[in-house]
Amino acid sequence: MLLARESAIIESVNRLLAEKGFEAMTVDEVAAEVGIAKASLYKHFNSKEALACAAMERAMQRAQDFIQALPEHDAPLHKLKAVTRWTMQLKLLGQMPSLPSQNSSLRATLMASPAYMDGLMQVSDVLGGWIEQAQTLGEINPQLPAIAVLYTLYARACDPVLEFLKMGNDLTDEAVLDMVMSSCFEGLQAR
Repeated sequence: MLLARESAIIESVNRLLAEKGFEAMTVDEVAAEVGIAKASLYKHFNSKEALACAAMERAMQRAQDFIQALPEHDAPLHKLKAVTRWTMQLKLLGQMPSLPSQNSSLRATLMASPAYMDGLMQVSDVLGGWIEQAQTLGEINPQLPAIAVLYTLYARACDPVLEFLKMGNDLTDEAVLDMVMSSCFEGLQAR
């Protein structure tokens, strides 16, 4: 029962973070959505930052699971594209938490979480390795530092362009994903 309640809380937090972001989400909203008292919620998570951290730990675990499920024999660039597309699909489905990068208390909570930090390091190492392999193969600009490419790919998970294209045009999710994937991996220059 305890695990089921915590799972429901984390799912609610994830959805609210994706929909509203960290600053606008309230603990009261989470408790109301799950159908528990705020005091009961605090028995599971002692702060708003702890709620967001739990959602990010789950998101990181999902990313690790997705990466591990990719075929080993796929080319590095193909795997990078698969991970990037998957994160953008989650964003369009409202399943990707949106966190501020400048909130020091949230950053401290995330950095104190072994589950989040270990997951982030593992995902970053795998993606960084694929980036370097793709650069060696000439599939990604070798003049760009691998870390810049990595952060560019991470940024796609919170890219507002996805919603702007979806709202402002009569486009399917697949069409939006294709456009953003093309601009990300092929650039804006005419070939």
